[in-house]
Amino acid sequence: MKEYYDIFTNILREELIVALGCTEPIALALASAKCMEILNEEPVGMTVYASGNMIKNVQGVIIPGTKNLRGIELSSILGMLVGDSSKQLEVLHNLNSGLIKTAEDLNKRNFCKVIHKASTPKLYFEIVLQSKNNETRVEVTHVHTNITKIEKNGERILFNPCQEDDFNSSLNDRSVLSIDKIMDYCKNVPTEVIKPIVENQIKNNLRIANEGFDNNYGMNVGKSILDNSGDNLKEKMKAFAASGSDARMSGCDLPVVINSGSGNQGLTISSPLYIYCKEHKISEEDFYRGLAFANLIPIHIKTRIGRLSAFCGAVTAGIGVGCGLTFLSGGTLTQVENTVKNCLANLTGVICDGAKSSCALKIASSVDAAVMGHQLAMKNRVVNAGTGIIYESTEETIRNVANIASDAMTETDDLILKIMTHNS
Repeated sequence: MKEYYDIFTNILREELIVALGCTEPIALALASAKCMEILNEEPVGMTVYASGNMIKNVQGVIIPGTKNLRGIELSSILGMLVGDSSKQLEVLHNLNSGLIKTAEDLNKRNFCKVIHKASTPKLYFEIVLQSKNNETRVEVTHVHTNITKIEKNGERILFNPCQEDDFNSSLNDRSVLSIDKIMDYCKNVPTEVIKPIVENQIKNNLRIANEGFDNNYGMNVGKSILDNSGDNLKEKMKAFAASGSDARMSGCDLPVVINSGSGNQGLTISSPLYIYCKEHKISEEDFYRGLAFANLIPIHIKTRIGRLSAFCGAVTAGIGVGCGLTFLSGGTLTQVENTVKNCLANLTGVICDGAKSSCALKIASSVDAAVMGHQLAMKNRVVNAGTGIIYESTEETIRNVANIASDAMTETDDLILKIMTHNS
């Protein structure tokens, strides 16, 4: 096998992990649980220092298993009460009514204070937990599970710094990623290498999609689309992706397998491809290869953008769907690249105004754009180079979008946060 095959496999293993609920509140809960383990005595107060993007993405989403609770304070308090960081991003699994009631009582007494901390990393927070005589601190930077510092009473227990201006510094090396290499890998890597990774994703993500259809969550975007889909395959694909998000963002306690730190992105990528392959009777092996391809393309794009930004992640996940469809349809490398261009020319600029139940709307729109981008590419129709942000080189086009998302949209991000926190 080629030397980068192992790297790509490790990247898939690193990115396609299980998470319960929206990853930002769960990351807070995880770090808070770790803080409590280090303190190991009754706490009297907590302070959370958080970047604007963390505040933005926690404000509107319901904490899993709580029915209606949300916010940094309650996410962090619940993690402290659970106090078991070994569960990683499933740390709030099996919450009970007693823990929820205790969290609500502590929150009413202003047990936890939240302070907005300006930081270069868009994904940054520090939990400070105090007892009468001791204090512990846990810091997380760039990646939801990347603990960069643990302290007790000012003494460092762990110090694992990463580069503040490089959001990939804690991850496997991504420099080898390119569309042509991703395509080669997904065509030729042994199926048994990728099967357990992507099989786990589709199993979990289909389960929560069906949960969204069976019960009332959020706006029931997925259920509404499905009810009006008739025999339209594209509408069914949109419905399954949206339904999973309906449930996940509205407090469902079923886990999902994420992509690039986002459950919504994992849901957007996986369910539509499954529905497509089932409809077209595509073999299991080809489905696994197509799903791996659909996951790696957004990972490649997000490697340049970062975990959090003002740019909606559902759009990059949608590009993965479009490329996965082109790959499964026997498309050439040029047609895959044209799919990327068609999608980026369409929905680039869709803002992320926080994680919430209405994310399902953007997910449905992204899948719609993905199918259209794929269909045009298969007819060798592509947005002309020199039109707007589209360059002849697809890799340069991705760089253009990354520059917009990570640099030019910084002021947009700040304004979104001001609007959401009523300070504009």
